[in-house]
Amino acid sequence: MGQMEVRTYDAVIVGAGGAGLYAALRASGRVRTAVLSKVHPLRSHTGAAQGGIGAALGNVEEDRPEWHAFDTVKGGDYLVDQGAALTLAEDAVRAAIELENWGLPFNRTPDGRIDQRRFGGHTRDFGQAPVRRSCYAGDRTGHMILQTLYQQCLKNGVAFFNEFQVVDVLLEGARCHGVVALEIATGSLHVFRAKAVLFASGGFGRMFRVTSNAFANTGDGPAVLARRGVPLEDMEFFQFHPTGLRGLGILITEGVRGEGGVLRNRMNERFMEKYSPRLLDLAPRDIVARAIVTEMREGRGVKGDGSADDYVWLDARGIGKETLEAKLPEIAGFCRTYLGVDPAAEPIPVLPTAHYAMGGVPTDEDGRVRANAADGFYEGLYAAGECACVSVHGANRLGTNSLVDLVVFGRRAGDHLASFAEGAELPEPHGEPGREAEAWLESITAGRQGPHPGDLRDDMERTMTEKVGIFRTGGEMAAALEKLKELRAACHAVGLENRGRAFNYELLDLLELGNLLDLAMVTAASALNRQESRGAHAREDYPERDDAHWLKHTLAWLDGDQVILDARPVDLTRWAPAPRTY
Repeated sequence: MGQMEVRTYDAVIVGAGGAGLYAALRASGRVRTAVLSKVHPLRSHTGAAQGGIGAALGNVEEDRPEWHAFDTVKGGDYLVDQGAALTLAEDAVRAAIELENWGLPFNRTPDGRIDQRRFGGHTRDFGQAPVRRSCYAGDRTGHMILQTLYQQCLKNGVAFFNEFQVVDVLLEGARCHGVVALEIATGSLHVFRAKAVLFASGGFGRMFRVTSNAFANTGDGPAVLARRGVPLEDMEFFQFHPTGLRGLGILITEGVRGEGGVLRNRMNERFMEKYSPRLLDLAPRDIVARAIVTEMREGRGVKGDGSADDYVWLDARGIGKETLEAKLPEIAGFCRTYLGVDPAAEPIPVLPTAHYAMGGVPTDEDGRVRANAADGFYEGLYAAGECACVSVHGANRLGTNSLVDLVVFGRRAGDHLASFAEGAELPEPHGEPGREAEAWLESITAGRQGPHPGDLRDDMERTMTEKVGIFRTGGEMAAALEKLKELRAACHAVGLENRGRAFNYELLDLLELGNLLDLAMVTAASALNRQESRGAHAREDYPERDDAHWLKHTLAWLDGDQVILDARPVDLTRWAPAPRTY
């Protein structure tokens, strides 16, 4: 085991997507800040967000932050913490204007204001009718946010360490004081000591076979923390976006339906009239995704055989070629490039794709990581973005609220982290930080024999897709849980053919697979435990929502090959739970 390089900063941020960059930008003006990312920041998955960022600006029609907060709570099937939802909606207005002032090129109304369009689940007057709330930059809104924030971070002297994979967190009791990261180019380990650490490492959709997520979305932050005893919250809730390109999972933004696109079955019926008579194709995502699967199950998919290869049509022809090219150019390009389909002339074949984790590392509104079901928090440990659970998404996230979450709570976490770091001392570590991780990597690359990680990944994706997917049953999830335990044991015995360390992508794949398997097991255990249907968690053996017993957040601890479960209450201070009709 060689000499490890040790670097010291006031604040270290893991992840360079929207939340990480916003937090870094806020902290950098006050404390020495470093950002670690396993990809270049402009390749972070925030760049894949297409349709817009929700903010009640009221530029096109009347809107209010309170209506946005209500939609967030109702869309999340009342598992949303309502104080956090109000913070989200109120701060979204400031965030959109701040991004505009930094140069983000939003689409404009004829009089020069930020243009807005409709998105699923967003309404006026507390659910009375759809409202135009999504601020957008064509269908590249996330990419433009990344560009804007990255430029500002460079301007403000943030230190970037790109292509660094975090493998461990330095926790002593409840105090966090750094991370250990693998430099992909050299294979060497680096210890980053810090007064405060923020994880903004994104989602983990790669546990499913068909997903809109990038290959890098492997849940590295939550998995590293879970192995060190940090709880995870509401992991049973994973969103399937209704419209992914058939066979690929590449996202077709809700903005297509916001501009007038319509979902149709093999009989050319606009089938959402049956499932959501008021909001139609712009109902919340969980409702639309289940409607599509139901249509296919009942023989009304385009193929009509109810197979895993079936699909429905997204008909965008009524939007018109000029509007498609002006407002949705990337989507039009995707359809032509990957399927040879011109969306202005023929319908787009779509089916649901694994898209977004509502659960994650539990935090308060300032990004502080919770240590238990009460009000205990870790010191110097923060999380924001998709890897975190505030909870503002509850059981189902509304479209555009992912980007709102990033900028609102990334900003708040960066502010609190900077305040903490300004007044904190850097703890002296016990022992030699990073030696445990080094010994672990040495054992992996020691030339032992074992199963191939690619086969294990295929089994994991198949198990999660078939047994912990859009529709679930207790028997299937119990079988999935046992299978995932077997796959985790096999993963720990994998031997690598490549024993080198520099640019060892076989090693990186194994690290990522281990992270996904850990989170898949927590997801399956949490889902098996929740005996009701709520939002994206649809159990066919418990088809009704059960507020009396299950209106609570799940907390889950990873303990060897077991998952320990507890719960914490939901903030219901503003709106009482009501039937979720659209």
